[in-house]
Amino acid sequence: MAPRPFRLGRARTGLGIFATRPIKKRTTIAEYRGKMLGIDAALKAEKSGNRYLYEVNSKWTIDGAKRGNIARYFNHSCNPNADTFVRDRRVFIRTIKNIEPGDEICYDYGRDYLKNVIGLENCQCSRCRKRRAKQRAEARERNARKKKRLAAAAAKGVKKTKKVAKKAVKSRKTRR
Repeated sequence: MAPRPFRLGRARTGLGIFATRPIKKRTTIAEYRGKMLGIDAALKAEKSGNRYLYEVNSKWTIDGAKRGNIARYFNHSCNPNADTFVRDRRVFIRTIKNIEPGDEICYDYGRDYLKNVIGLENCQCSRCRKRRAKQRAEARERNARKKKRLAAAAAKGVKKTKKVAKKAVKSRKTRR
């Protein structure tokens, strides 16, 4: 059997999975493994802080917290290069794009997980980081324009004040 086409390594959000050689589109690369939990056990595990739960269907959830589950290290991305699929209550990860060596392999965890666990503003995928950087740049530009506009208004106000003062002085002189 050939060695895995990926390795475990340091990622922006902790540990992640990185390609070690080119991986073709639609290649199944891992299975999300763990103990099958019913609804009550899954809710209890979630309340206790387990973040490695994968809901297979409305009745079953996989607890992937064991370190032997290599699939637990696939990180979230809003712009993924992999996806999951379920077959007979088993979850597999497969690529949806060709992946080059060195690329991190990620899949979309879903809106609920992103909203409730990660947080919409805490997503560290490249797409969200670029979006936030663009928003910050736009905010800086708006603030710079506002500052320039206020400075110009203040300068006009000073000029108007000087003109008003000169007119007042002239009117005093003519009254005398």
